[in-house]
Amino acid sequence: MKLIPLADRVLIRPTAAEEVTASGIIIPDSAKEKPLRGTVIAAGKGTKDEEMILKEGDQVLYGKYAGTEIDLDGEKALIMRQNEVLAVISE
Repeated sequence: MKLIPLADRVLIRPTAAEEVTASGIIIPDSAKEKPLRGTVIAAGKGTKDEEMILKEGDQVLYGKYAGTEIDLDGEKALIMRQNEVLAVISE
């Protein structure tokens, strides 16, 4: 399914939560924290007052309660406004 966000919204694929800590301890599903990082998979065109800065493929950080979780072809995704994104990660 192709989903194209409208206006200043972006579609984000969250990065998978850590399964093992740095010291090798396995984290159970009930203790995993919601990831706060993801990849932009689609972006709207922006509004007349706010141009779209984000683009497909950007790695971003977002707030803990940002966006709305949706099911996209059996995969979890988030749709949120551009202003809910806190930062773009550059490597």
